[in-house]
Amino acid sequence: MKRFLNILAQSVSIVCYPLWIPTYGILLFCCAVQQILPLPPRYWLVSLGTTLFLTGLLPLSLIGYQVHQGYIQDIYIDRREDRTLAYIETALGFGFWWYLLAFVLKVPSWLSGIAIGATVSILLVALINRWWKISAHLTGMGGLLGGVLTYALAYGTFPSALIYTLLGITLLVMYARLYLNAHTPWQVIAGLALGLLCTTLIPFFFYG
Repeated sequence: MKRFLNILAQSVSIVCYPLWIPTYGILLFCCAVQQILPLPPRYWLVSLGTTLFLTGLLPLSLIGYQVHQGYIQDIYIDRREDRTLAYIETALGFGFWWYLLAFVLKVPSWLSGIAIGATVSILLVALINRWWKISAHLTGMGGLLGGVLTYALAYGTFPSALIYTLLGITLLVMYARLYLNAHTPWQVIAGLALGLLCTTLIPFFFYG
């Protein structure tokens, strides 16, 4: 049983790795917005490709290089003191992502607002991490959940099945990070709250 729980916690941590969360979000929004506001497939394909590269593959490649060179231990960056540079590099990728979404692809304002919120959350995680190891996994999940709530407010809908599913996945990620002793309960709760607030309040502030 212990072996199964360990495999489960590791798998959840990999699948819900923070750098994949924006891509999952764009996939969800592609499906949701197409039902309300049909757009050419190439529009969402470019948005998806841009998101995957700038918020996923590029920062992951930089982290992988640092692991290979021995600057950090692993891609989870478990040691707090190793995290600051990786988070700043990630935030730069997120910043370019927001710029392309907002000013090149001209996505709906609520979506570019979510991208700003996600970028700010990474910067805040980098800042907080200098003193306290807040959970980036839960910041990502909170950001995704907050993004869905922002979408719901933008279109006056409530995708209850999606929201409850995301809540269930978020609880599973919290369990995984605690089971692996990667964080304390307060660190995962703080990460969740930070991501949630950044992708709900910031879009409202900029585009409300």
